[in-house]
Amino acid sequence: MTGSAPVLLMADDRACSFTRYAAGALAGRLVLLRFAEVRRDLSDDYLRETAHLPAFWVREGVPLEEEARRYTEWAAALPARPDRFCNPSEPRQSVAQRFAALAGLPHLTERQVTWVRDKAAMKDKFRELGLRTARYARVADAADVERFAAVCGWPLVLKPVDSFACVDTFRLTGPACPDRVLSGTREWMVEEYLGGTEWEVCALVHDGEVLDAWPSAMPCRPLDIVDGAMNANISVATGEGPPVDLRGVLQRIATGMGLDHGYVHMEFFLIDGEVFAGEIGVRLAGCEITANHGHAYGFDVFGATLDVYLGRRPRLRYGERRCAGDLLLPLPGSGVVRAITPREELLRIPGVVDAVLKVGVGDAVAARRASHNASGYVHVTGTSIGEVEHRMREVLGAFTIDVAPTVRPREAGAAHP
Repeated sequence: MTGSAPVLLMADDRACSFTRYAAGALAGRLVLLRFAEVRRDLSDDYLRETAHLPAFWVREGVPLEEEARRYTEWAAALPARPDRFCNPSEPRQSVAQRFAALAGLPHLTERQVTWVRDKAAMKDKFRELGLRTARYARVADAADVERFAAVCGWPLVLKPVDSFACVDTFRLTGPACPDRVLSGTREWMVEEYLGGTEWEVCALVHDGEVLDAWPSAMPCRPLDIVDGAMNANISVATGEGPPVDLRGVLQRIATGMGLDHGYVHMEFFLIDGEVFAGEIGVRLAGCEITANHGHAYGFDVFGATLDVYLGRRPRLRYGERRCAGDLLLPLPGSGVVRAITPREELLRIPGVVDAVLKVGVGDAVAARRASHNASGYVHVTGTSIGEVEHRMREVLGAFTIDVAPTVRPREAGAAHP
């Protein structure tokens, strides 16, 4: 038994701000769930940083039922056994929720996981709930793609149904889709390329109710970001957000999907005043979007998020109304870092309230075609979207990183102070 205070089991497959916050806020009430198959994604520095927390490792190649039984025996020996569950990870969504179910913890059902991971099934559900979406179809080869294009035209977007962060997602402008992209066991889909303005919105759900919705502007679209455009999101607490009922839209989805609690985030397009639902995730938003909301509204967003996963209704008391964004700093290639702008220099730029460098001189790094590819990030505040974006471009003008190519790079490790 855990007594009066709930204890949280949290899936942990990468170092992130939320896990670090929880490690400090939930002393004695946080247990980590880790997966041996992605051990390489957890740096030695991060493992040392979290060594004081009990962690259960799911072994690779062992049936999950057996691992859940082993976890139950292991957890029985803890001072307090977890009775709540949180999965902040998109790629671990299916296995983490299934593990939570086997361990008798609150979880998403298999059907709910399908709705939030399989992007074609997701759009089917959106339409069932009366939401507009881009036209789409599942595809198996280049001929399927061309048949879709014959109806919807070019350009279009091709991606795996279970992708995230724009990994293996492509904007196609003509019938030059190589079959090698569609080869293998992954399932693929194609959708029409929408115009309008792309936005992002986050929300907290407690007891089935969407408590509030926080919109974010995207200076550049994610598909442009992976090709080199500025990588940023700007939380908008000033009234500059889209003039639509985002809380109502998310409530329709939460009710229709039977979501009881958690953090949700959704990309959407605003076209002639109408919302077109893009994709939704039931976990914290990527990059540092969640932290942006705390800076923009002046409240403890991570604490509020922990509350809903612990079964408590958070008090959303805002102390600010401004714009605040995260700018991901470039990582131009793979190799060894020879030079990088110091954190202290970045903090001197107007509007910069925080800066984190994930790499330092001498580190081996690996660049990826993904929307979270970065050498670090800064948080930038301002009175408007335009002011924040201008300040972000000042940061980009001042930031430099020199990476010397090597033959066998590896991905960067933990953040540097």
